[in-house]
Amino acid sequence: MNLAHLHLLLNHLPTVGFGVAFGLLVASWLGRSEDLKRASCVLLFIIALAAIPAYVTGDAARFALRERDDISPDLMAAHREAAMLALIPMQMTGVMAWIALWRFRRSMLAALAGLSIVTLALMARAANLGGQIRHPEIVAEGASLSGPAWPDAATLGAALVLDHPWVWPICEIVHFVGLCLLFGVVLLVNLRVLGFLRGMAFADMNQLMPWAVLGLVINVITGMLFFLAAPDQYTQNTAFAWKIGLVVIAGATLIYPVASTELRALEAGSDASTTAKVLAAGSVLLWTAVIFFGRFLPYLGAE
Repeated sequence: MNLAHLHLLLNHLPTVGFGVAFGLLVASWLGRSEDLKRASCVLLFIIALAAIPAYVTGDAARFALRERDDISPDLMAAHREAAMLALIPMQMTGVMAWIALWRFRRSMLAALAGLSIVTLALMARAANLGGQIRHPEIVAEGASLSGPAWPDAATLGAALVLDHPWVWPICEIVHFVGLCLLFGVVLLVNLRVLGFLRGMAFADMNQLMPWAVLGLVINVITGMLFFLAAPDQYTQNTAFAWKIGLVVIAGATLIYPVASTELRALEAGSDASTTAKVLAAGSVLLWTAVIFFGRFLPYLGAE
């Protein structure tokens, strides 16, 4: 299996999965169910994470099809641009869903619903363009790619890096700062769960978690700029595939500290359960692995 195969497995998650999460959000609103609200927020955050490998593996599929005469390069480019345009509000929705888990505000439901509708519409357009690449039978007769002027988000991102030599090194610095922020908070919070720093209530440590998510956001933005500037450099590197997969799994561990009723009730001097400790240790190990594969990208898996 290569990344192109993985794209076939993942490309329905941002549309179907996001639609299911949005349905849960609406149901929670109508049914006034707190459990459904939390479930929808968890799913929105996870789908937003899963959309990242769905996008980057799409570039691997494009690389595999680049010399096929029966595939339209213009259609692949349009699909890539549409996917990036949809990915942006999807990541915004995921972050807002996590914030709702951390500290719920009723007004967030309306904002989440609005962002979700925009995301679903943009994802539907991206999915439709993707389907046309291999299924010309779904294209209306006489239809073309011309139409409303959609922003070329991927092209603009790549141009920002490639046309301004100072952007890449600045992004490297910001990426490192975001990583330090993310891993530093994750390490502190999980050390408390593991039994260290027991003099502090977990609720106090939990106030740091938004800084970890901010670090993740910084890394996703800067990392995506790197990717847009040189996609083939990354998709043809197996270490990058490992890193992205680990980012999704490690990112999902950011949910447990804010969603667990057990941890929220952990007072100073109290000890967490064995299950919580295992999850905390796993989170630290996963983020350590992300750092390892990120640092060794130039040396591991290059093809």
